[in-house]
Formats: sequence, structure tokens, C-alpha cells
Amino acid sequence: MTEILSQDEIDALLTAISTGEVDATDYSAAKEQKKVKIYDFRRPDKFSKDHIRTLQMMHETFARLTTTALSAQLRALVSVHVASVDQLTYEEFIRSIPNPTTLAVINMDPLKGSAVLEIDPSITFTIIDKLFGGTGEASKISRELTDIELSVMEGIIVRILGNLREAWSNVIDLRPRLGNIETNPQFAQIVPPNDMVVLITLETKVGDVEGMTNLCIPYISIEPIISKLSAQYMYSSIRKGATDENAAIIQRRLNSVALPILAEIGDIQVRVQDILTLTVGDVIKLSNTKIGSDMTLKIGGRKKFKCRPGLVSNRLAVKIGEPIEDIPDELLTTSRRDDDF
Repeated sequence: MTEILSQDEIDALLTAISTGEVDATDYSAAKEQKKVKIYDFRRPDKFSKDHIRTLQMMHETFARLTTTALSAQLRALVSVHVASVDQLTYEEFIRSIPNPTTLAVINMDPLKGSAVLEIDPSITFTIIDKLFGGTGEASKISRELTDIELSVMEGIIVRILGNLREAWSNVIDLRPRLGNIETNPQFAQIVPPNDMVVLITLETKVGDVEGMTNLCIPYISIEPIISKLSAQYMYSSIRKGATDENAAIIQRRLNSVALPILAEIGDIQVRVQDILTLTVGDVIKLSNTKIGSDMTLKIGGRKKFKCRPGLVSNRLAVKIGEPIEDIPDELLTTSRRDDDF
């Protein structure tokens, strides 16, 4: 912003120039000087500070979810937190990781391209040792994973990717899928070497063993949603509450919930003394149930449908009939006779 001089300051300046106390060429030289900002065309800045800050917030949530998930699965004290979020070229990332290591190539559907999740070998072998019943002590192992170890790590990574989807849910309905696992970084060329990527470095600790977990996401994958990577957008999407997108996510999750189904023939209240005296061939007469009457189908412990028993391919089955309204027990007012007990 240009500073505006007062009339007294202008008069004093003209007087100083006329008397020779101040050289006018000094001002012209200073005016000609321009501030030059160094820009490296080989490493163009693709992410603003706001983008970096938003990515850090998102993956702090990812780190907390991963901490809980791994602690429960390994039955050990696990700590994961974001150490840094940086932008660099893909070649610099490949050169910074050890060989061999655990590199998981991740399909970032619906985003284009793939990402890479790199787990430090010390963390990898500690996790494998814990799952195989070991103590999980630190060991300096530098070798490729066996087929069995690869299968074990696939299960761990798939579990981690579920946490990644949850962390990105306020920005996009990300559906990350594990492609393949490589041990040599040179075989995981997801983008050209000079392409810019964002690198989320997670400090990971399993028991007493510490290491780094790196999530590398290319700019070409994030570019379509780069405008959504702002704190303002995230907070506004959180305040929106129920939306069509959120409702669809909830619906998909509810579709995978398992509920017990029970076909109930009838019910009766019997004293414990009568139950203890039951023998083979005894008949129990159910209350309010007649031969040929409908059965009750309970879903999740609540009455939902009337049904009739039958067979399908020599297997017991029920045919669902009309729905019934399940009235909570506390709303029912029934009188029982003393001889019912």
C-alpha cells in the first residue's frame, strides 16, 4: 500500500533536496529495484497453504481412526499421527523411501489415477510378528515379503483404506481399493517422475517400534476436487447435515448390516417347575395359536410380518405374508389371570 505524505512532509522533502541533504538519484534507484520471487519450473507449486492445511486436517482424522483400528487388531499400543504434509515431485518421493519396502498401489475411485501407501519395513515386520503370535520386538529385517506375509499385509491395508474413506467423506465419497503391493519402489511408477504429488507423512509407533507411513497422492488425482480442499468448504459441508449424498452413504452402510430373523410359532408362559419335569413325548399347548394359523416373523427382535411354514428344495422356509405393526410392550395393557402362571 502506497504511503501518502502530508503537505509538511512534502515541503521538508523538497527543502532537503534543494539544499543537497538528500540526493534525488537515491529515490529513482530505489524505485527501479523490483522484488524478484524465485520460481522453480521443475517444481511448480500446485497446492496452496490452504490446501495443505485442509489435507492435514483430513488426515489427522485418518490417523486417529487408524490408531484405533490397528490397536484393536494387533492387541497392542499403536500411535499414528501426522508428522508433515509436503508437495514434491514423484521422483523425490521414490528416492526418499527404502528398498525393499511395502508399497501399496491404491485406486482412488472416483478420482483419476492411483495413490501409493508406503509402510516402513520395521512397522511391516512388527505388524506381521504380532499377528503371527510374536512379541512384536524391533528387528532389522531387509527382505521382500513372502506370499503369506503379503496376504497378511493386504488385510491390514484394506482395513486402513476404510479409514481413509471415512476421513475424506466430507469432501468426496472416496472408494479407495487396493491394487497390488510392490516391494521395489521402481516398480510403482504411477505418474511421470517430474509430476507433483502431495506427501502425507505419518509417524507410526507399534509398541516400542517406530517408523514412517507415507501416503503419496498425485496432483492429477486431486485436481478435479482442488476447490473443495478448503477449510471453509469442509465446515460448510459439515453444517449441511442430511444431504442426498450423505443419505446414500448411510443407505449403503445400512444395507450391509446383519439382522437376526426368527419365525415364531407361538408363545406360552411356563413355570420353571413344569420345565424341569418335562419328558420325551410331553405336549406343550401354545396360547393363542391354532393349527393352520400364521406364524410371526421377527426381524431384529421386532414383529414385522405374518408368515407360513413350508419347504424350498427340501429345506425349511417361510412364506412372508402381510406386514404387522409391532407395538412396544410398554404400550400394551393386558390383564393376566393367576392361573396363567
